[in-house]
Amino acid sequence: MKKSNHDEQGRPLDALRSNRDHRNLLERVLDTPGIAQIVPELRPEMLHRVIQTIGLEDCADLVALATPQQLMGVFDLDLWRGDPGFDERLDAGRFGIWLEVLMEAGPQIAAQKLAGLDVDLVVAGLAQHIAVFDRSAVGPFTTTDGMEITPRREHKSNVSWEVGGYLIEGRQTDWWDTIVDLLMFLHEEHHDFFNRVMRGCRTLSNSAPEIDGLHDLLTDREQDLFDLALGREQRRGKKGYVPPAEAQAFLQMSRQFRMAGDALPSPNPIARACFQAIEPPPLDAPAANEPETRRDRVAAFIDMLVGAGVVPDQPRALLNASPDDVDNRTVLETQLQQLYELDSAAYAMRTEEFAFLANTLIAGCSLQGRPFTPREASDAATAICNLGLESWPGLRSQFLSNHDLVSVFQMGWSVLYREVCIHTAESLLKALAGLRCRDRQIQAEIKRLRIELAKHLRDGRPWHAREALDTLISLDMPTWAALLGLIAECPVMHAAVGASLETQTHSISPSAFAFIGHKTQVMQIDKFLRILPARLTG
Repeated sequence: MKKSNHDEQGRPLDALRSNRDHRNLLERVLDTPGIAQIVPELRPEMLHRVIQTIGLEDCADLVALATPQQLMGVFDLDLWRGDPGFDERLDAGRFGIWLEVLMEAGPQIAAQKLAGLDVDLVVAGLAQHIAVFDRSAVGPFTTTDGMEITPRREHKSNVSWEVGGYLIEGRQTDWWDTIVDLLMFLHEEHHDFFNRVMRGCRTLSNSAPEIDGLHDLLTDREQDLFDLALGREQRRGKKGYVPPAEAQAFLQMSRQFRMAGDALPSPNPIARACFQAIEPPPLDAPAANEPETRRDRVAAFIDMLVGAGVVPDQPRALLNASPDDVDNRTVLETQLQQLYELDSAAYAMRTEEFAFLANTLIAGCSLQGRPFTPREASDAATAICNLGLESWPGLRSQFLSNHDLVSVFQMGWSVLYREVCIHTAESLLKALAGLRCRDRQIQAEIKRLRIELAKHLRDGRPWHAREALDTLISLDMPTWAALLGLIAECPVMHAAVGASLETQTHSISPSAFAFIGHKTQVMQIDKFLRILPARLTG
């Protein structure tokens, strides 16, 4: 008898198991001895990973223990959304969920946390949900000649509320009750902060300016969001995060990377500027009166998170290979092991460079049409750097002692671009040119694919023809999956590539792919492309 993948209510069992795991993790976190003293010691990035893993909606008790400074760092990570390579924007819905979670922890706690944040962030977040006006400015009045006037304003709302001389109207009804409860409490218990927020929201509620020669200027709300995003970008830059525009520019420059003989390549200007902007983290020297048990508890808590898979213990590219497994080390692992043993300062620099590369992939590139996860970005950077080392002319022992990982990555990235992405697109165009189908509709779709792919290939971005590749599903689905992975911003090797070269047939998972980190994989892809015409014609 076949087992069902759903429970009696029809809910997926995998989802139920995941929910149970998250609840168990939350219980373990909250039951940790001294958790109230541990949470304020966590870096915002680590706290954010915990919240992400458990689910924000269930984290009210945990959020209540965080400091406003921690939450500001968490908000920089959590409140902004955008596609890879494009500027991120403040997510109004996510801000609403955060308000709900803070209020669930208690109005006093919510007020305390919000009052400790950048008031411009609070104003910008609330202004996505409400419009604020002076009650006297929008109420009806009677002129001296007895005419009653009701001022017109651009915004209309089905929900409104008056407090402290302000008229508040909802731009949307989601989280309206939560916002009203919060503002009522602020008005009664934190009057000064309430007025600061209301004045800021009132400024952002002004009507749009009349169209004239200056109508292309940003509105107050748009300018406020721009300034807020710029401030966030500067804060994140000091921690090593890469803005989307710079990340995309770096990756595009790296696709054109070339070696000029044996001369060392010039440092990449974008990477150099990013490293110069990084501020060293504060020293973690404990205060003289800090109990030893407190430091031990924080360390034990972090070990528990590592064991639970919430946070990685260190970048996977920089893991030291086992002494018993020397023969199976990649070129990158061998080089890093030598560096680790001989030059700790250079090893620390390579670690910083690796973090920059992983962050660049997250900010500026997509993976199979979606953003990278942090683990995927680490794995991809590892593979690309290894490919760069294997492709480097005249590679020597202890190479990384005086060569940065950025240049190594650029070498691997350019190989991926030329020998995988572009080569695959050109091979597919040749295969399609000689392809003839009896089905007129399919033949017409193939023609459109050729036109679309040729256009984007001329622009150097053949992955923009991704949607048009769906035409190939009707010809051979494994081949379509393989090509979709190869003609991409970050090319990957789908399992269908290897399966196509084998005589034995077997099932292939649609999500089975590997990052390309070896020249042998590039050679295998080339073999696959040689049989591409036969694969498409059946």
